Amino acid sequence: MTAYELKNVFSSISDIISKNKDYLIELDAQNGDGDLGLSMSNGFKAVSDFLNTNEEKDIGKVFMKMSSVFNEVSPSSLGTILSFSMIGIAKSLKGKEEANVADFSNALENGVKLIMEKANSKLGEKTILDSLYPAVETLKNNQNLEPKELFKKAFEAASAGSESTKNMKAVHGRASYYGEKSIGVLDGGSVVGKLIFEGIYNYYSNK
Repeated sequence: MTAYELKNVFSSISDIISKNKDYLIELDAQNGDGDLGLSMSNGFKAVSDFLNTNEEKDIGKVFMKMSSVFNEVSPSSLGTILSFSMIGIAKSLKGKEEANVADFSNALENGVKLIMEKANSKLGEKTILDSLYPAVETLKNNQNLEPKELFKKAFEAASAGSESTKNMKAVHGRASYYGEKSIGVLDGGSVVGKLIFEGIYNYYSNK
């Protein structure tokens, strides 16, 4: 992956997030304040717009700038968390103008680890981690596959992870106020994680 390809990947992610904006708002309104769809669609569109004018080729530097752009436009809890992940990715890819599957998988893993560290969260707590983590593990364990098939598997893992949050009790954010009542409700953040990998898969599927 190069900085040029990154532009097309995030354009695809932005498209799928935008198409699901109302759905994310509906999900978030059940246990949150209902702004998830708006903050995510605005954040990913801003990143996509930035990448359309970006001339930097160092992917690490590009991700660091993406983090700032996203955090500025989407100053929500999940916006901050995703900005952390981009910082983790940036540090892993610093100095690289091209990243192979192993590089990218490692970078995404470091992005997830930084989320866990900064948000003091772990799997099974009804968050975006429950979709991101299994997707990244799938990437790490299937690096022999072609990108289209690889990201299809990652998307499927993210989807299953997101679906599993229905059976979890929220322990973070506004949703945690609902305690046991949060069980049975799909976590909006986990859906965002699923949509990110759906966007990546869509790009490679249509390439």
